[in-house]
Amino acid sequence: MITNTYLTVLYVGVTSDIPTRMYQHKTKEDPNSFASKYNCYKLVYFEDFQFIEEAIDREKQVKKYSRKKKEQLINGLNPNWEDLLDKYEW
Repeated sequence: MITNTYLTVLYVGVTSDIPTRMYQHKTKEDPNSFASKYNCYKLVYFEDFQFIEEAIDREKQVKKYSRKKKEQLINGLNPNWEDLLDKYEW
């Protein structure tokens, strides 16, 4: 999940390469995308899966969650809502 500076928007997506995808979001490679439109560039939550099919199923599940439930996921992993991109070795 990524968010904007003010933590007002939560975007849920799936990728096989988090650093590259985050670079695309941060540079607004696609200016018409949801993430670009709402300035979502801060990685606050992620899950790792062995198979892409599992990741896609989970993405669909999380997208249906309420804001509160998404916040609970984030708070469980990242209570300060820090940008996780630089905290892990990818």
